[in-house]
Amino acid sequence: MKLDTQTINALADRLENCQLKQQDTPKITDDHPDMDWDDAYAIQNEIRRRKLAQGRTVVGLKAGLTSHAKMKQMGVNTPVFGFMTDDYVVADGGECKVSELIHPKVEPEIAFVTKAELRGPGCHIGTVLAATDFVMPGIEVIDSRYRDFKFDLKSVVADNTSAARFVVGGQPMSVNDCDLRTVGVVLEKNGIPVAFGAGAAVMGHPAAAIAALANLLAERGECIPAGTLILSGGITEAVAVQAGDNITLRVQGMGSTSIRFV
Repeated sequence: MKLDTQTINALADRLENCQLKQQDTPKITDDHPDMDWDDAYAIQNEIRRRKLAQGRTVVGLKAGLTSHAKMKQMGVNTPVFGFMTDDYVVADGGECKVSELIHPKVEPEIAFVTKAELRGPGCHIGTVLAATDFVMPGIEVIDSRYRDFKFDLKSVVADNTSAARFVVGGQPMSVNDCDLRTVGVVLEKNGIPVAFGAGAAVMGHPAAAIAALANLLAERGECIPAGTLILSGGITEAVAVQAGDNITLRVQGMGSTSIRFV
């Protein structure tokens, strides 16, 4: 680590206040260009500690940067990860207030719910599938606290990978009943299809992102407990939204889920 505890706490305070006050900020690596990955996750962990101290509960985990092409472009070989607390939850078909966000976008995802603990190192796709209770459609609302959505990877990890809101719904499906690599998704905005993709867009197989998370957590002596909801990463590009927009995600064999922006 390159940053001391005082700096980590100050940066966590800065990012959390941006989220709570709907204010943006330049990326933190502008001021701390030498910060490393441990610093980035330490800032994220401090934000999580503060939320828990405020009475929030962690309700899920999320993966980001799950496209092989994007990882190569950014010079990394693993996804980035964040957490989701109970105030991020939107009911299926429910409303999301744009006034509580800065510049929201949506991503279509496949959500996993585990039935057994997942622990690395050495976690792989087969391990994940054996430990998965079911999968279902999920829409993540991302909302970077950085000005103009401009950031580098260490800054976005510190900012809890732009986590803001999420909704899951549709028809839960056993992983034994589908090939998650070929399952198709359609994201609709106000009834018009705007993004298309298949599960393989996420690291070749969405379960690979879950395995990578388990292996990363193992480095900290942590695991993915049974019953955990995990968003496996965006299948298509993110789509900007504003008040009045209605977003629906349709996933082959899993039905649909939706969210309204007001």
